[in-house]
Amino acid sequence: MNEQRKKLITLTVNDEVLSIPVESHWTLSKVLRNDCGHTGAKEACGEGACGACTVLIDGVAVPSCMVLAVEQEGKVIETVEGLSKDGKLHPIQEAWLEEYGAQCGFCSPGMIMTTKYLLSKNSDPTDDEIKEALGGNLCICNNYEHIINAVRSAAKKMAKEQV
Repeated sequence: MNEQRKKLITLTVNDEVLSIPVESHWTLSKVLRNDCGHTGAKEACGEGACGACTVLIDGVAVPSCMVLAVEQEGKVIETVEGLSKDGKLHPIQEAWLEEYGAQCGFCSPGMIMTTKYLLSKNSDPTDDEIKEALGGNLCICNNYEHIINAVRSAAKKMAKEQV
């Protein structure tokens, strides 16, 4: 594609400031996966219905297939790859492993990022609040019981870390 048609945008992805040439019709999902190498957010439905591509944009959970990359100029993006620090898993990731929150694992990155957003707003959600928050994320394996357990466990782990 003609480089002159691309616009250079700057955004922060997982604490790294990046300048990336993008075309006006490219989604954030495409740019994260193809230009940044962050393949955790999965491309699935392409219409924001499954949640597999969910990332945090300025702290808010958003399906990255539904936003244009050019509109993210100056934004802070966090993907599932950005959760672990210094080789240590984030408490949500630990809970996912301990509670068998992943079966095939395809939905896990989106579920985990949505969980991070939920727990940033509500540190002790009820099961109904968890179900509502994860309502935009689909698990084809029907592993919801383990996922809800993982969210509860993550909330407890994160509360202990803050003491």
